[in-house]
Amino acid sequence: MSLIPKETVDQILAQADIVEVVGDFVSLKKKGQNMWANCPFHHEKSPSFSVSPAKGIYKCFGCGKAGNSVQFIMDVEGTSFPEALKYLAKKYGIAVPEDQPTPEYAREQSERDSLYIVSDFANKHYQQVLHHHEQGAIGQSYLKERGLSSNTIRKFELGYSVDAWSDLTDAALKAGYEQKYLESTGLTIVKEDGKKYDRFRGRVMFPIHNISGRVIGFGARTLKSNDKKSPKYLNSPESEIYHKSNVLYGMYQARQAIRMQDMCYMVEGYLDVLSLHQGGIENVVASSGTSLTEGQIKLIARYTQNITVLYDGDAAGIKASLRGIDLILENGLNVNVVTFPTGEDPDSYIQKVGDEAFKAYVQEYSQDFISFKTSLYAEESKGNPVKKADAIREIVTSISKIPDPIKRTVFFRSCSLIFDIDEQLLISEYNKMHLQDRQQQQQHRSGGSPEDLAEAAYYEEEAAATAKPATEADGLKRYEREIVRMLLNYPDRILVEGQNTCQYMLEQLEDVEFRTPLYARLVEVVKEKLSQGSIPTADDFINYPDQEIRTEATNLLSDPYELSHNWETHHIFVPHESDLLPYGAERAVLRLKWRNAQVLMKVEMEKLRLVTDPAEQDRVLQVIRSLKTFETQICDLLGIVVNK
Repeated sequence: MSLIPKETVDQILAQADIVEVVGDFVSLKKKGQNMWANCPFHHEKSPSFSVSPAKGIYKCFGCGKAGNSVQFIMDVEGTSFPEALKYLAKKYGIAVPEDQPTPEYAREQSERDSLYIVSDFANKHYQQVLHHHEQGAIGQSYLKERGLSSNTIRKFELGYSVDAWSDLTDAALKAGYEQKYLESTGLTIVKEDGKKYDRFRGRVMFPIHNISGRVIGFGARTLKSNDKKSPKYLNSPESEIYHKSNVLYGMYQARQAIRMQDMCYMVEGYLDVLSLHQGGIENVVASSGTSLTEGQIKLIARYTQNITVLYDGDAAGIKASLRGIDLILENGLNVNVVTFPTGEDPDSYIQKVGDEAFKAYVQEYSQDFISFKTSLYAEESKGNPVKKADAIREIVTSISKIPDPIKRTVFFRSCSLIFDIDEQLLISEYNKMHLQDRQQQQQHRSGGSPEDLAEAAYYEEEAAATAKPATEADGLKRYEREIVRMLLNYPDRILVEGQNTCQYMLEQLEDVEFRTPLYARLVEVVKEKLSQGSIPTADDFINYPDQEIRTEATNLLSDPYELSHNWETHHIFVPHESDLLPYGAERAVLRLKWRNAQVLMKVEMEKLRLVTDPAEQDRVLQVIRSLKTFETQICDLLGIVVNK
């Protein structure tokens, strides 16, 4: 496959709106000039992830992830640069040459991309079977019996696998796809004697999509009630593109509704998702029968902080899944619970009572998880002091997972009323658990006893107290960074005598060598643009081919702080950096020259130590004196006192 033409890349970059692109994955809220959210790349309780609409970049001031729209898709989806461009092209309706997968394209792509392509082929094959193969009528009959409409079937791309040993495998190989990718995705199983057969045969197929809509795996339900050896549901195995712990069924179709309604409904099975979605509850996902994981919770947290778990009426199933909800609490999300009458699950109940009655039931019977769990355990332990004590500890364990201290206090009070126990006793039990957890974590990190920890902490403090100050090289890098930051943020601002920032600073630093390789390269890009008669823009760096330059440029263009509008409201003028730019640029130049002189003096002092020839010694001494005089002159301008 040829590279995407530059004019197409430029068109994609021009049309991709950073707020729209990031907004597909996280819930953004405006604060000042920028948009903010909890970072999708690491767990955090307060937003440090910033999106700048004006500059077209994102930056997390917690984990450091940064870039433009293309880099965001690369980061969030783990895709290559071309694949991220194609994702955006599809979003904005831009035609990309050779966008349709072919056998030749599959062979030329990376291993990961080939797995996506094979999975997409299988998905289309299963849909073709469902709608056009004679055996597809079996699958269609089952889906219609479950109350699913044609629109729902097509929206979720449901399919059917032929009840034959190698229908899919034969079709894929005939189309030119390689067997190793069929094996890697788990679509084909190869026995030791070389015989090949399909993993899925005679089953209704539920494709599983990642957040950008690409098929990464399948769930499959058998329709044979008399086959006791075969499991009712069969799922794709783990692969390079399919990690069950980071995937939720229906999230691709639900993500917009979850963000808009600020709520995610969690169910257990595929059909629960399909029936509720069809009934107008589109903000619903399923864990597909697996225990809820931290990766799945973080996926939900991109869109909302509120989860409502819809349980069926099976008491044993409810008790088994309570631990997973503790994990939701631990991640700082709000959890509500709805239970259905005995023998009913979300799918059967909405089919029984209808869409509107179902929604009314969920609204009426939704309660916060801690209250639900407290009532559940209180009822079970009634009249049994031993069970009651165990139940209280169980509830306190769940409350201890909640990071918000105010919420913890409210739930302790509620629990004390339900169990008729002193609230302070619950808090004391929590404090004991919290202390034990901290000690275990510290011991695990250090691998030693509490006494060892105390001794290690003492030596850590000693080491910190005697640590060496930053080197001249560190200072030099900091001042070089400041120069480059100004060049990127204010390239066309006129400073003095008609010179813009780039012209002024580079002229002043004409004889100064940038010693940090990355900043030296960035300065060269600026010089190259100026030599071509143009002033560099932020986009020149944000979209630069070199990823290291793209990332650092984004960091330099991002500002974690914004002035509160309250200053303006109270008629208090606070000058922005741009208001004092001539002064700031001059001092930035002087600081770099000062630090550069110190580095050069250190080099010359080392030379002097090694030189034995008297004439050479005199020459080096003269250089050192000149540098010292230069340093003193700059310090006078900066107002720095030095030893002369």
